Amino acid sequence: MRKRTEPVALEHERRTASGSPSAGPAAAALDADCRLKQNLCLAGPGPAEPRCAADAGMKRALGRRKGLCFRLRKILFFVLGLYVAIPFLIKLCPGIQAKLIFLNFVRVPYFIDLKRPQDQGLNHTCNYYLQPEEDVTIGVWHTVPTVWWKNAQGKDQMWYEDALSSSHPIILYLHGNAGTRGGDHRVELYKVGEVGWGDSVGTPSERGMTYDALHVFDWIKVRSGDNPVYIWGHSLETPPDALILESPFTNIREEAKSHPFSVIYRYFPGFDWFFLDPITSSGIQFANDENVKHISCSLLILHAEDDPVVPFQLGRKLYNIAAPSRSFRDFKVQFIPFHSDLGYRHKYIYKSPELPRILREFLGKSEPGRQH
Repeated sequence: MRKRTEPVALEHERRTASGSPSAGPAAAALDADCRLKQNLCLAGPGPAEPRCAADAGMKRALGRRKGLCFRLRKILFFVLGLYVAIPFLIKLCPGIQAKLIFLNFVRVPYFIDLKRPQDQGLNHTCNYYLQPEEDVTIGVWHTVPTVWWKNAQGKDQMWYEDALSSSHPIILYLHGNAGTRGGDHRVELYKVGEVGWGDSVGTPSERGMTYDALHVFDWIKVRSGDNPVYIWGHSLETPPDALILESPFTNIREEAKSHPFSVIYRYFPGFDWFFLDPITSSGIQFANDENVKHISCSLLILHAEDDPVVPFQLGRKLYNIAAPSRSFRDFKVQFIPFHSDLGYRHKYIYKSPELPRILREFLGKSEPGRQH
């Protein structure tokens, strides 16, 4: 007997096609049953339909996940490419580095009129402009003592210039980079807008800033008579009667390496070559650590321990360089730290209630024999 290995339905179809005599009522019933089951599989509801829907949902979810991964990979490659490209861009275009140092294009606050210092609550202040050289204009705010508040109302530039020869000492305030003389943290002091900042005209450079600062200093000395003139420099820097440095650094290379902007590149291979060498090759040094060795006046350094822009240790290091210098042997050198709990950071030392006392004591000792 032949072993029966084929399915019944296939054998039935073969017999039907060959006209086998065994095809009869039983075969017809079997054939009808097969067709019924086939129709039920094709058209009837059953467990196959939800399984198909679930499979389709899984495919759509996998497709969305793959699309998201693809987009994330594109973003990652773009960020990585930008990270690698920036050092080469700075190396090839050192002018970018100069822009990042001076930040004179950041003219905040944006919506104030620098010609109207009274809008910032400085009702005893006059705005005017000095011109140290052709095509260079320096915007200046001249603030007189508050005891002259009433007398100063409505006065012109000539009245303010004459006020320089009064018995009050004069502070020439040179603000740091970024922003204008109308910045919130600067409106409490006499403001001088250096070249290229605010509404000043010109392109900033270390040499130009030095020249402009000396021009303003000389301009004041001509009009101040015997009154002492002190220089207050914030962050950036004929000797004055005293020099006050707020949050200073040693030199631009050490400051650039310590700046928060350099954190993501600090351990980048060739950091000095990519980032620091273009600065010095552009003629920017700000070598305060060398300059303090040649200063012949009293020096006061103010620095907050929580300064995130110019690290506290750079101000302390500058003091340690200046203190033993022979040029200071006849003058006072003082370092005043402000504890990090006070939250003064880089630009809020003026909030210290101790600051007036510190200045009075320092300036009172800076010129022996002079009464203040």
